[in-house]
Amino acid sequence: LIMSPAMWKWTCLVSHLLLSTTVSPLGRQQPPHPKRPFITFTAEQAEGNFNHLVVDKRTGHIYLGAVNRIYKLSSDLKVLVTHETGPDDDNPKCYPPRIVQTCNEPLTPTNNINKMLLIDYKENRLIACGSLYQGICKLLRLDDLFKLGEPFHKKEHYLSGVNESGSVFGVIVSYSNMDDKLFIATAVDGKPEYFPTISSRKLTKNSEADGMFAYVFHDEFVASMIKIPSDTFTIIPDFDIYYIYGFSSGNFVYFLTLQPEMISPPGSTTKEQVYTSKLVRLCKEDTAFNSYVEVPIGCEKNGVEYRLLQAAYLSKAGAILARSLGVGPEDDILFTVFSKGQKRKMKSLDESALCIFVLKNINDRIKDRLQSCYRGEGTLDLAWLKVKDIPCSSALLTIDDNFCGLDMNAPLGVSSMVRGLPIFTEDGDRMTSVIAYVYKNHSLAFVGTKSGKLKK
Repeated sequence: LIMSPAMWKWTCLVSHLLLSTTVSPLGRQQPPHPKRPFITFTAEQAEGNFNHLVVDKRTGHIYLGAVNRIYKLSSDLKVLVTHETGPDDDNPKCYPPRIVQTCNEPLTPTNNINKMLLIDYKENRLIACGSLYQGICKLLRLDDLFKLGEPFHKKEHYLSGVNESGSVFGVIVSYSNMDDKLFIATAVDGKPEYFPTISSRKLTKNSEADGMFAYVFHDEFVASMIKIPSDTFTIIPDFDIYYIYGFSSGNFVYFLTLQPEMISPPGSTTKEQVYTSKLVRLCKEDTAFNSYVEVPIGCEKNGVEYRLLQAAYLSKAGAILARSLGVGPEDDILFTVFSKGQKRKMKSLDESALCIFVLKNINDRIKDRLQSCYRGEGTLDLAWLKVKDIPCSSALLTIDDNFCGLDMNAPLGVSSMVRGLPIFTEDGDRMTSVIAYVYKNHSLAFVGTKSGKLKK
């Protein structure tokens, strides 16, 4: 992670927002530093929480997604521009939204909760998606937050009816000679007929173009999307996939998820619902989503299972960590935070662990699984998507590191869990966020906790 001076200033501000606690390499807590002056920003309108924050890596300007507003701040937290996004008359039962056709449901003033905030550097614009009207997005000019476009005329313009701020995650795949792609992953809140849980969309140069947010490919039989089958809800009525983090690396786009599943505990004849953390991988160029693979991830230390993903961040290994892991300093490393157990998504236990994964190791596990499936071994192992076990089909072909699937043996699940390396645990104050970068060959991680502490 390369930081401009302005970005570093912002990072330092974040680290002083709360009393920091430093942790020695052996995990012993050191006495906290004395409090230092810090800069804060408080909104004049107290309508709701701040939801998302992105920093322009070129200027250090901060964009803050809130309820009914988008703020542009300077690196010292001065308000430069404000853009209102709500409230407006709406009803979550209106589909399509009343801005497209008349709705018979009663309309009431409704807040617009920011659900996704992305900087599109190539076109110098901000993608701000909210909860109004089944989840539509605005495209705002970075300089002054002027509205460049607000697509809402087509079905694919509505991303998700969920009102929670952490329900949507997007990853931009950029090209030098063609329009970019936007991979969107979202909870669907029981409406799979309206919303795909994951899809790739066109990100056109013209913010008002008719094709903005259209599926990269869509015909009668195949589309650039994955939908949750309605049969899944008969097995798990509250089934949904919660997307915690997303990124691109090499030829792939990745999402880290949390999803419910039914398991049979040892010695029991009945099934119970638990939550499993999974990494989802797709090829950037796969328009039919035949490359969809998901693999369970988790962490264990001293016999304690940490399986509920709380947060994640992609960084490089750096020379010192790379040596101990047996990888190169530029290899991708996933820093992850898990809480203990698998059963309580909404009320996670306070015991938590910071764990690291080498992305190459996860890809190697996926490659092994692809090879075995194309030898005809086992089933597709994707219960929520296929509902029943479907045997793998044998085919004579070479599976290399960049294999993107065929219209057979897809989508595919990996049954065995990839375990991360636990590097720090916290028993009393659950870790809830993480960011990491390399400084002078050292890997540094900042972790935020439930009570508002920051650990370096």
